[in-house]
Amino acid sequence: MWVNCIQCRQCPKRSNLGIELTLYDIEESESAKLVSCDEDFCYQISGGPLSGCKANMSCPYLEIYGDGSSTAGYFVKDVVQYDSVAGDLKTKTANGSVIFGCGARQSGDLDSSNEEALDGILGFGKANSSMISQLASSGRVKKIFAHCLDGRNGGGIFAIGRVVQPKVNMTPLVPNQPHYNVNMTAVQVGQEFLDIPADLFQPGDRKGAIIDSGTTLAYLPEIIYEPLVKKITSQEPSLKVHIVDKDYKCFQYSGKVDEGFPNVTFHFENSVFLREGMWCIGWQNSGMQSRDRRNMTLLGDLVLSNKLVLYDLENQLIGWTEYNCSSSIKVKDEGTGTIQHIDRKW
Repeated sequence: MWVNCIQCRQCPKRSNLGIELTLYDIEESESAKLVSCDEDFCYQISGGPLSGCKANMSCPYLEIYGDGSSTAGYFVKDVVQYDSVAGDLKTKTANGSVIFGCGARQSGDLDSSNEEALDGILGFGKANSSMISQLASSGRVKKIFAHCLDGRNGGGIFAIGRVVQPKVNMTPLVPNQPHYNVNMTAVQVGQEFLDIPADLFQPGDRKGAIIDSGTTLAYLPEIIYEPLVKKITSQEPSLKVHIVDKDYKCFQYSGKVDEGFPNVTFHFENSVFLREGMWCIGWQNSGMQSRDRRNMTLLGDLVLSNKLVLYDLENQLIGWTEYNCSSSIKVKDEGTGTIQHIDRKW
């Protein structure tokens, strides 16, 4: 997790996404303190002592993302407030101490030139340094969370805890992987399965499939991408496909998309699947991406929208189900054992 800090000169001050940007000011927080280079957290996240980083200095961070953008700054520890379930559709304020990055320099799509600028990134990864891991290690929450991205109206639901309704089919997370890697077994277009080498789905060596809410589109290895796009467009042979912004294959279509194009279904271990109807080609060829992503399958918000996605790190499982993200979900209160409703929160 990191946020833009008030000392940052390159950080965005406004966004066209309809959200208000606020720079974090450590001087205005009574509970904030800098994380120094000699603290355990700094050793752990850096993999040992940092050269030139002394006890009286702030522990630095640098995060580089797959699209080439980056954020850099230093670590801060502060109290984070969040809503805790207090009854059906009722919440109370809770808090926990969390270490996060104070952004002092951004580049790429994260800097001030980007009209879709953000305040920061809420880190809910598998690492011990993530927000969910820190809150869970202090005993404040279970290491389970869920999101439901409303692709029709915007916003959706985000919840920490055990979701009991809707019911979700789960598939195992691949162990010893830094991301939310899953065992994908097949890709189906309409009624036909693509002929794909089995080893393409094996994790490791820059292969495998990742569920990634931090990615907007879906990226497929060329060996999947080319036959998939060919089968989709072959349903409408009169389509005139053209390239937009050097990357996107687009076309005019006046008919009903659900009737004119086939569903694409990804199959996973435990007979779990992701199905998505096509409107236009939001799939991208990961063969055109950087070397470390060339053979990866990244399933981003394109396929995660309008689904409740549950991350159960207690049991190393992930799952999803089609759902109306403008409605409510039911979660279990771990303290009392009661079941409570949570409604759409943003």
